[in-house]
Amino acid sequence: MQQELILIRITGEDRPGLTASFMAIMAKYDVDILDIGQADIHSTLSLGILIRTDEEAGGRVMKEVLFKASELGVHVGFSPIEAEEYDEWVNAQGKNRFILTVLARHLTARQIAAVSRLVAEEEMNIDGIHRLTGRVPRIQCSDQVRACVEFSLRGTPKSREGLQAKLLRLSSELEMDCSLQFDDMYRRMRRLICFDMDSTLIQAECIDELAEYAGVGAEVKAITERAMQGEIDFKESFTQRVALLKGLDAGVMREIAEKLPVTEGVERLMYVLKRYGYKIAILSGGFTFFGHHLAKKFGIDYVYANELEIDADGRLTGRYLGEIVDGRRKAELLKLIAQVEKVDLAQTIAVGDGANDLPMLAAAGLGIAFHAKPRVAANAGQSIRTMGLDGVLYLLGFKDSYLDEKGRL
Repeated sequence: MQQELILIRITGEDRPGLTASFMAIMAKYDVDILDIGQADIHSTLSLGILIRTDEEAGGRVMKEVLFKASELGVHVGFSPIEAEEYDEWVNAQGKNRFILTVLARHLTARQIAAVSRLVAEEEMNIDGIHRLTGRVPRIQCSDQVRACVEFSLRGTPKSREGLQAKLLRLSSELEMDCSLQFDDMYRRMRRLICFDMDSTLIQAECIDELAEYAGVGAEVKAITERAMQGEIDFKESFTQRVALLKGLDAGVMREIAEKLPVTEGVERLMYVLKRYGYKIAILSGGFTFFGHHLAKKFGIDYVYANELEIDADGRLTGRYLGEIVDGRRKAELLKLIAQVEKVDLAQTIAVGDGANDLPMLAAAGLGIAFHAKPRVAANAGQSIRTMGLDGVLYLLGFKDSYLDEKGRL
């Protein structure tokens, strides 16, 4: 007997057992399920089922499904699928797949329209849209608001670099962040994450804080800014700044460490990363004293930063010990830690804000510029600028519903 393909679409108010009711009918006639997808938006169900059966059983299935839909108060529609159409759909499985993550304090129709229009211009198809953040209360504190949706895309962009550039421009114009990643096995199997420290994990530049105590704040800040903008070699700027700290009592470092302003979202991010088994490293052009302070507080596994030389009287000499941790060294350390932890580079993440973080961001499987200067954001693979550091979780595919109360807002 001739086989036929039928797409069944069911929509209406969701309730427990609804899907089971319709599947029981299909099981009765032993039909093949070729595809199935279900979404629930504000208690409204959208269920699609593609079945294969013979003509006689197909008629009976549709009749019983129609009666059951009437009984349950939902809508049902049937569409025959031609063999050629089905074969074309199957062949499309070989196309590239991407995940496009959109983050913002609030998501608006204007933002979603701009993103979906850009996807269409690239001749890519949206296979699904999923919300990663929790349900938004009608009234919510403004500092806790965040929204994130994830688009599943199929197809090959005309130019991935061009698409990235367009997404970056849209992000700037519409106050959102957009991340485009290959949807491959590595995306949800990251195992090592490396952070810059100053202006990333903490909202301060430790050398600037030390400089204020030393009375050379203006001079050091000017050099720091030039280094962050990539206008001056990091090693040269670092040597100049450390020299200006000569004679400062090293005891002030503890006082500064206790008052360091931690970046929004760090506590939540660290809790989740540790809970799910990530190895965490600080790779910083700052100082080891402050890195170890954060490592103790958050259970960070590795700290590589710069060591200030202290004389017998407990004062800074204006010199440093060992090799400077600059951009090149950060990238080397990321690779070294990955090797020690037996982690493929594709499973690594790097997060930073400055020009000296770019080599590390480029070396990692996922490089994220965080509240970075425009040049850094433009050269990084991904960028977050509209929310706290825990926005990294959404780029890794975490949903708020995965987390227990301690990991939630």
